[in-house]
Amino acid sequence: MHVHIVCELLILLGLANGTPVLVHRLVGSRWSCPLDGGLILSDQQRLFGSSKTIRGIVCSLFATAAGAVLLGMDWRLGAAIGALAMIGDLSSSFLKRRLRLPSGDRATGLDQIPESLFPVLAARHALSLSVLDILVTTAAFLLGEMALSVVFFRLHLRERPY
Repeated sequence: MHVHIVCELLILLGLANGTPVLVHRLVGSRWSCPLDGGLILSDQQRLFGSSKTIRGIVCSLFATAAGAVLLGMDWRLGAAIGALAMIGDLSSSFLKRRLRLPSGDRATGLDQIPESLFPVLAARHALSLSVLDILVTTAAFLLGEMALSVVFFRLHLRERPY
């Protein structure tokens, strides 16, 4: 197992998924435009929901690209990791809306696995990841996100302590 690469991936996944939340806390709703434009589908639910914004995605891509450079990786790999983490997050939001779960509601596994597994699978060749590396990274992200969410709630970075 490549422990240092797993750690670097976890840092990039943290940047990808944490940056939109941090930016929202710093600037509020300024420059915030919902990615789905308010689109309501035939099930009377939003496509993604109001918390998924163009600003959040753009900031996530820049943060992961910069983070990759700081870790000695190609910025394009960082941007790809950020993009796929956001695609995973949007996929989760789309499914949660179809399941009629309220925005921000907890869906353990569904909230963490796509946003960590999609980018890790895409990076597997560039980083020579083994199946064990992929499984450990995804599991560590899931468990870490659940554990850190309580800390982030206490720091007022999250609205709910899950």
